[in-house]
Amino acid sequence: MSSLAAQSVSRVNKSGLATKGARQVKQLERVRAEIERAPFTHAAQEESTVGDYFALLKPRVMSLVVFTGLTGIMLAPDSINPFIGFIALLCIAIGAGASGALNMWYDADIDAVMERTKERPIPLGRVAPAEALNLGITLSLGSILLMGIAVNAVSAALLALTIGFYLFIYTMWLKRRTPQNIVIGGAAGAFPPMIGWAAVTGSVSVESIVLFMIIFMWTPPHFWALALYRNSDYAAAGVPMLPVVAGRRETCNQILIYSLLMTPVVLTPWLLGFASVLYGAGALVLSLIFIALALRVWQARDAGGEAADRSAKHLFAYSILYLTLIFAALLAEGVFDLQQGF
Repeated sequence: MSSLAAQSVSRVNKSGLATKGARQVKQLERVRAEIERAPFTHAAQEESTVGDYFALLKPRVMSLVVFTGLTGIMLAPDSINPFIGFIALLCIAIGAGASGALNMWYDADIDAVMERTKERPIPLGRVAPAEALNLGITLSLGSILLMGIAVNAVSAALLALTIGFYLFIYTMWLKRRTPQNIVIGGAAGAFPPMIGWAAVTGSVSVESIVLFMIIFMWTPPHFWALALYRNSDYAAAGVPMLPVVAGRRETCNQILIYSLLMTPVVLTPWLLGFASVLYGAGALVLSLIFIALALRVWQARDAGGEAADRSAKHLFAYSILYLTLIFAALLAEGVFDLQQGF
């Protein structure tokens, strides 16, 4: 599986698109340089509200992170005191919010350019960048320390790794430099169920790595579907997303490849025996729907316009539902096992 994924990724670099891609990345770097030189508000112009600071935490992303973290806690073979489990989830939520605030602080320049993000608190001048930075640092340190003191050192170390990876590896390094930003950077969003598992067991196991891999393999087709119909947005901000650098055709190819590779990974919990055949059957059906939608995107790889964008939008919307249902089914498996234990 990993070799196939590596081969699929290397196609962008080894094909005739490589030279074009390198030129495109350099052009995007010049675009970003212009954005960074452009006037930008570095202090809040309007009075901030509690809602503005809450928006910095990316609450929608946080809710998915907490949900997958809870799944890791419930699937873990050992038991945990409910209060300690709540503390672990709280730390995961705070850590996710901290990552969001730090991301918005660093990306304020490109957020101000993109239609999708220009209404965020910093571009609107409602929160000063320094305030977002201070909030992110405070929440990061607080969540890691609380996790280490109240839960265990392994889960605290994984939480620290997650926040650091998202900020330094994805946001500061990969996002603005390579079209593989989502492939590698997707690891940051895949850690929460592993953190939840470690909060219970104090260790990392094969099962928790499988939970990690489900999200890791899901992330590229999910974000590339978004990037297909937000292509001009990323190009204007100088972000080298795959459709901007390699073009629509190659992106559609990669979406289909990753969708196919994701399916056996999603079935692995059943194959390894920590999820039932009911989960396996449901996961297979959901994955076949995902592949069918990815195939529609692939069929429109040489097209453009509203019809092609619509297929990408459908896949993006379904991908969120897909991951939610997969982890809901896994969570149900954990709840059922807990009831069986009683």
